[in-house]
Amino acid sequence: MSEKARKTPVRGALRQDSILLPNVKDGLGDVKAAHRQLIDGSIRTTFVDSLEIDDNLKPGRDQENRWDYLLGHGPSGSLVALEPHSAKDDQVSTVIRKREAALKQLGPHLRDGARIEKWLWVASGAVYFARTEKVSIRLIQSGIEFVGKMVTKKHIAFSESPPSRAASTRQNRKK
Repeated sequence: MSEKARKTPVRGALRQDSILLPNVKDGLGDVKAAHRQLIDGSIRTTFVDSLEIDDNLKPGRDQENRWDYLLGHGPSGSLVALEPHSAKDDQVSTVIRKREAALKQLGPHLRDGARIEKWLWVASGAVYFARTEKVSIRLIQSGIEFVGKMVTKKHIAFSESPPSRAASTRQNRKK
């Protein structure tokens, strides 16, 4: 693997022996065209690599919940998990279970200290739930941000430098 490829966020977060590594694509290349449209055009180029984790983690897990995408944000070096999913009251628990499952499923593939900075849920269609305080609290407690119909710059606001490995490791130990 070239030095350039190793430096992209998703590639850099994966273990060298991960079966997912060869499936990482540059930019939003591993994001379905319809789902790319859920990311504001002005920020699409800030994602330097992507991995469709749903299909890539499906073998042997057909009945399990799976998150859709892992994106590498170039300017910050951060990882963003993106889930295009219907926005209905009865789907909140499903999306929470998807995140929990993704953490377990990705665990053996991620390098020590690698951390997904943001878990974003974007509506794949119309929004049909009342954004009540109870729903908001459940999502916040689960580490998920519901962004509405479009991922915009405000949803990927990071510092412009990647978090240090030591800081990331300290954060993980606090959990």
